[in-house]
Amino acid sequence: MRRRIGLSLSLLLCAGVGMLPAQAAMQAPRQLSLKQALDLARLNSPSYRQSLNDAGPSAMAVRAAQAALFPTLSAGGGFGYTGAGRSTFGGTTFNQSSPTLSSSYSLSANWGLSLRTLLTPSLDKANERATQENIAATGVNLTSDVTGQYLAAVRATATVEVARQQVARNIDFLALARARQQVGQANALDVQQALVTKTNADVQLLQAQQTETEAKIELLRRMGLPASEDVDSMQLTEAFPLAEPNFSLDQLKAMAHTSNPSLKSAEAQREAASISVKAAKSDRLPSFQVSTGLSGYTQQFTNTDILLSNALRSAQGTEANCEFQNGILSRLTSPHPAPNGGIIADCNTYAGLDASGAALQSSISDGIVKNNNTFPFSFTKQPWSIRLGVNLPIWDGFSTSLRISQARAQEEDAREGVRAQQLLIDGNLQSRLVEVRTSYRSAVIQDTNRTAAREQLRLAQEKYRIGSGSALEVADAQNAVTQAEATYVQALYGYHLAVVGLEAAVGRPLR
Repeated sequence: MRRRIGLSLSLLLCAGVGMLPAQAAMQAPRQLSLKQALDLARLNSPSYRQSLNDAGPSAMAVRAAQAALFPTLSAGGGFGYTGAGRSTFGGTTFNQSSPTLSSSYSLSANWGLSLRTLLTPSLDKANERATQENIAATGVNLTSDVTGQYLAAVRATATVEVARQQVARNIDFLALARARQQVGQANALDVQQALVTKTNADVQLLQAQQTETEAKIELLRRMGLPASEDVDSMQLTEAFPLAEPNFSLDQLKAMAHTSNPSLKSAEAQREAASISVKAAKSDRLPSFQVSTGLSGYTQQFTNTDILLSNALRSAQGTEANCEFQNGILSRLTSPHPAPNGGIIADCNTYAGLDASGAALQSSISDGIVKNNNTFPFSFTKQPWSIRLGVNLPIWDGFSTSLRISQARAQEEDAREGVRAQQLLIDGNLQSRLVEVRTSYRSAVIQDTNRTAAREQLRLAQEKYRIGSGSALEVADAQNAVTQAEATYVQALYGYHLAVVGLEAAVGRPLR
């Protein structure tokens, strides 16, 4: 009757439907089977789609934990402008005569290693499994919820049919009473009795139809779909025959212990808690850090005339000092042992000036201009560096001991949580199985009862036709049939609802 759709398929469906602009625009088909209802619910139920949203962050947490085992890389760069003026740094005043343009870059790599870093991927994988099982548990709850409401709507439809049959019987009964009155075999009291009975049946039919409409609206709501104005025209096509249950408690427990997503989620949480204890203990061990990087910068003066002027003054100072040294050397009584007595023949050329001494040599001035033209990408590289660090905890004020104690407490809580979940599942299975068996026996008894009620009505109608019975007997028999039919409908779908509860306890379909 039903088929389980796995978590991976649900995630795929959600990813595909997630690109639709408006989920509310979808409508249920005019003929709706249980499988279609469940498929549409998985695509449109807000609560289920909310649970699916948890899958992405948990998977990304695993990837982030795995990526933490590798170095982190970063790059940076920037541009700057500094105006001319005076600035003070560290008590020293600097005078910058020309505005400057600057740029810089940096490349760095950092890598840290500790036992906690190595354990984190396993911890996040366990948390991811717990998240996946929580999503699966939400899917089981969705299946149970939608199936239960589908059964409620089908039961309401069956109740409407019982009410219609009662109206049809009362119409025939009213016609028979009037016919008998015309031939003198019945009085006006019989006709009034038949009319009152029919009127009551009409009211019961209206109430049953209202209940059916409300049940279908609620079914669509739980599926995540809006109800249209013609919701009454939607037909639920699934059949739910009465079949004797042959479930074994031991088999149900075995299935639940291996497939119930709530139990599997608790087991994953226990595993995560166990890893957390190891991670807390690892904080007492050394950790290592390695960092390295490259960087560079540029600085360009926007006014090259100032650079040339400063270089000219420096060169003229060098030329003057050269002339001064030559004058001293030329007056020595003993010549200096250096070639030419240490005298420089052309101080202008030596200082980088032209022949007139009033300007820099063109090659030097061109070089100054060229060397200043570095912005933005003619970087001056800084020396490469690398750093290795070791961190060994010595005293942290019992912080690590506190974390270990808390982690152990969480591990014990998680272990008890698994045991509590097992006890809950086993108890629910036993209770639900008793309910299924009791509901089945009740449905069988009610089926026998409605057969007897039908026979009672047939006899009452025959007696009334031949004149040996009363209209009150027929009305009572008709009410008894209606009550028996309605009770059987309740018992039949009560049985199927009990099976749905049993399947929810197991965590998987059983039919």
